[in-house]
Order: sequence, then structure tokens, then C-alpha cells
Amino acid sequence: MSDKKFRNFIIFWLSQSVSQLGSAMTGFALIIWAYKQTNSALTVSLMSFCSYVPYVFVSIFSGPLIDRHKKKTIMVITDLMAALCSLGVLVLYLTGRLRIQDIYLVNFIIGFMNAFQAPAASAAVSIMVPENKYAKASGMDSFTSNLVTVSAPMLASVILAAVGIKGVILADLVSFLFAVLVLTAGVSMKEDAKILREEREPYLTQLRSGFLFLGQNRGLLGIMLSLAFMNFFSRLTYENILSPMLIARSGGNSGVYGFVSAVLGIGGIIGGIWVSVGRGFKSNRRMIYLPAAFSFLFGDILMGIGRNVYIWSLAGLAASMPMPFIMAGQRVMLYERVPKDMQGRVFSARNAIQFSTIPIGILLGGILADRVFEPFMASDSPAAKILGTVVGSGRGSGMAVMFLCSGILGFWASLFGYRNKEIRKLEQM
Repeated sequence: MSDKKFRNFIIFWLSQSVSQLGSAMTGFALIIWAYKQTNSALTVSLMSFCSYVPYVFVSIFSGPLIDRHKKKTIMVITDLMAALCSLGVLVLYLTGRLRIQDIYLVNFIIGFMNAFQAPAASAAVSIMVPENKYAKASGMDSFTSNLVTVSAPMLASVILAAVGIKGVILADLVSFLFAVLVLTAGVSMKEDAKILREEREPYLTQLRSGFLFLGQNRGLLGIMLSLAFMNFFSRLTYENILSPMLIARSGGNSGVYGFVSAVLGIGGIIGGIWVSVGRGFKSNRRMIYLPAAFSFLFGDILMGIGRNVYIWSLAGLAASMPMPFIMAGQRVMLYERVPKDMQGRVFSARNAIQFSTIPIGILLGGILADRVFEPFMASDSPAAKILGTVVGSGRGSGMAVMFLCSGILGFWASLFGYRNKEIRKLEQM
């Protein structure tokens, strides 16, 4: 029975991976288009900011709705809304009316939908996957997520060169149709009908219960808070100013960004395979925090001091290979300790807490890059000259200094989480 359930998960996993590929291709194409239109890191930051703000805010309230309704239905509806957004962008582009503000609005809507889709998908995994294969499923998810990171920029670049943004978005829409057809017709997700019927407590009571559960399980809450700090530092740099920094420091060559993005994905693929074949840590606490510390110390700092695609690629491997371990360690802890009938609420509360720092990091990163670090490194300050011997000079050097800062601060945040008393107690339970 467990093997049959896992085969069902594999079908689900593949269909969602295809959908992720289409969405990532569109996201990559729009980042390149937006940066070339404005030549501003803040523009790219605001695109992500507009996606994460509704995601975090709505996650506070979405949990009870996810526990009350079928996860498959929620995922189909949210995927449909994302496809309509892509279609809207396509129409605006073809009519010559696409503006940066339109992308902000589309990202806002997608972020709203993801607040329901992400925790529903997480809860669905525990329905389809036997308990002894949680880590393997997480490793497989990391594998495909990073495979998408590798292939999306390359595929999007090829399509952009051949037919432009319209071809990328059409490919995204085709991937959506495939994923929805497989999800509705090929995936069996047998949710406990009794649980769904019993989820009829008052909405506010259910809403509070997810946060109360975390308040009573301070170790799990501690993991989420520590990862929130690490998310803040990573969003200041990797998922915020990486693309404008590499484009600026490579003389406007977007191919360099695409190549380094691919290497980041390759590192994640290697880590995902490692986790999925059972080569993780015996301690889930170590599996979260030691790889995180390694990623910040070697990934961010190498990315900052690097001045060519070879060093940036090495930094990408160091940064991304540990990520699947971090994800798997946390997911296993949650799946093992959160009752299935509460997972929608707890995962939503987790998203609200753990990702609350991301919009701040994204917005602050763009502002610091454009208005503080870049002007500072272009000045005649003695400190700027000293830092210039480490990271180089010219456009993008200020963003490189930001990578040095995030590497040091993220490393210490990882060690602080590893030594937290409440988190250590989880290993004794």
C-alpha cells in the first residue's frame, strides 16, 4: 500500500514540476525585461516584494480554509488564477501596453493565490506519502525545484531569442494545462472525509489554534523564527540583487546571470539527490543549521568577492547544495509533530512567520543597493577603496559588499539557531 501511495505522489510531483517550470520561465523573462526597461535593482526588488506581501499577510488567515476543503480543489483553483494572470500579461504585451506596474499587480495576485496553494500542497504531501518517506519526498521536491532553476533560464533565453516574451508565456500556459489535467484526472488524493466534516469549529477558533499549537511547541516556533532571520539575509542578496549585480558586473551580459542561475540549480539538484537517497544527517537539527551556516559563509562571501563567472559559479554551488537539507530537516520535524487535521493551519502559520521577513529583505535590499551601497562604492571614501580591494570597483561593487554582509550575518544567525535550547529539546522527544 505504501508503494502505491508513493507512486501516486510521484505523479503529483511530476505534474507540479511541469507547472513550476512554466511559471519560472515567465518569471525569468519578466525580470530581464523589467531590468532592461529601468536599469534599476529596486525595480526587480519591487516585483518580488509585491508577490511576498500578500503571501505573508493572507497566510495568517488561510489555514482554516485549507483544512476545511479538499487540497486538490484548492490547488486547481489557485493554478487557474495564476494562468489567467499570465494570460493577462500576454495580452498587454501583444497590445503594447505592458508596464512595470502591471507586473506588480500580477505578482500581487499570484502571491495571494500562493498563500492557499503552498500550504495545501504541503498538507497534500503528508496525505500521499508514507511517514518513512517524508525526507525522500522532500529531497525529490528539492531536486525538481532546482532542476527548474537550471532549465528555466536556459529554455526562457532560447525562446526569448527566437520569438520573445510571448513565446515564453505561451509555454507557461501549456504547462499549466498539462499540470491541471494530470492533477484532476491522474492523482488520487484520499482525504479523510471525517476530518473534513469535523472541521466546522468557528473560523476564528480554528485560526487561533494554528498559532496556539506553535506557542505550545516552542521548539518548532524557534525553528521558524530562526529561519525567518535567515530568510531576511538571503533576500537582501540572492533572491533580490543577484540578477542586477551579475548583469552590471558582466557588462550587461544577461547570459552570465542565466549561467550562474543554472549552476545554482545544479547545486540544488545534487543536494536534492543526496537527501532523496537517504544521505542526510541523523539529526534534523543539524540538517537544518549546519548546511545553512555553510551556505552563508561560503556561498554569499564567494559571490561577493568573485569577479568572474567561474568564482560566481563556485559560490552558487556552495550556496545551493545545502538548501535541500534545510528544507528536508524542517519538513520532517513538522510532519512528525503536527497532526494531519491541523497541518493546513500550522503550515499557513509557518508561512506567515517564517516568510514575514522576506518582503522587508527584498524591499530593503533594493533600496540599500541603489541608494546606499552603490553610491558609497562609487565615492572617494577610504573605506570604499579598502572594500574595493576585496570586491573590485565599478557598477555592482556595492551589491557585492552587501553579499559580504549577508554572508557574515547569516552565518551567525545559523549558529544561533543551532544552539537554541528549545530547538535542541526537539531531539529529545
